[in-house]
Amino acid sequence: MEQPDKNIKLVSNKNSRIILPNILTLIGVCIGLSSIKFAFDGKFELSVIAVIVAAVIDGLDGRIARLIRATSKVGKELDSLTDVISFGVAPAFIMYFWSLSEIGRLGWLISLIYVICVALRLARFNITSGGEPSWRDNFFEGIPSPAGGVLVLMPLIYSFSEIQIINLNYKIIVPILFIIISILLISKIPTYSLKRIAVPRRTSVFLLFGIILYFGLLLIFTFNTIIISGAIYLLVIPISTVHYLLINKAYKTKSEDIDHHEDVL
Repeated sequence: MEQPDKNIKLVSNKNSRIILPNILTLIGVCIGLSSIKFAFDGKFELSVIAVIVAAVIDGLDGRIARLIRATSKVGKELDSLTDVISFGVAPAFIMYFWSLSEIGRLGWLISLIYVICVALRLARFNITSGGEPSWRDNFFEGIPSPAGGVLVLMPLIYSFSEIQIINLNYKIIVPILFIIISILLISKIPTYSLKRIAVPRRTSVFLLFGIILYFGLLLIFTFNTIIISGAIYLLVIPISTVHYLLINKAYKTKSEDIDHHEDVL
């Protein structure tokens, strides 16, 4: 029997594994850039859907990289550059073409401010992440850029939805929303991060059912589901802040008790 050639190796090292998440990230870039093209052509519904798809891909590529142990510094930097394009530049252009251009130079200035805040938020994330694991990993500082990119599109999405309860003055609402989201992006307000969420095995079936149900609603009632999801996310921000403060207070109390016992001894 012939012995296998020892020089032939299966593709199993890390350098080959990182290709998959990086390909997903680059696909997200293409979709984000395509959303700008759709907006330029006046196809705003397609541009919104493209940003949503880019957000889904952004949520998947990092999880896949951690799952197959293919995280890398290149992937981290590439992911940040993708976020600037898909959730910074793209939403700014979409809303400028749709509404902000009607207020002239001020509209362009607001768009620039938003993109700069997205870039600053990602730069801060890159230098603060990657430390020792702690309970703070369950929270972001400020809202993440994908959430910001979807939230600034809310007036446009609302105009497409079937739950238009009130008539909005978009010339006023859109600039105000841009400023609020820009502040939330660079703020240090703690918001929930789902990257390290742990689900007990006995409840995993219900989680899968919930995810399937949500994506089913997203496919059938796309814009209505996004509007409701955005409203819920904004309402959860104060809850996450209070939760963070309570946990932080508990850890400080525990640390003070330990220090006190050490002094006594």
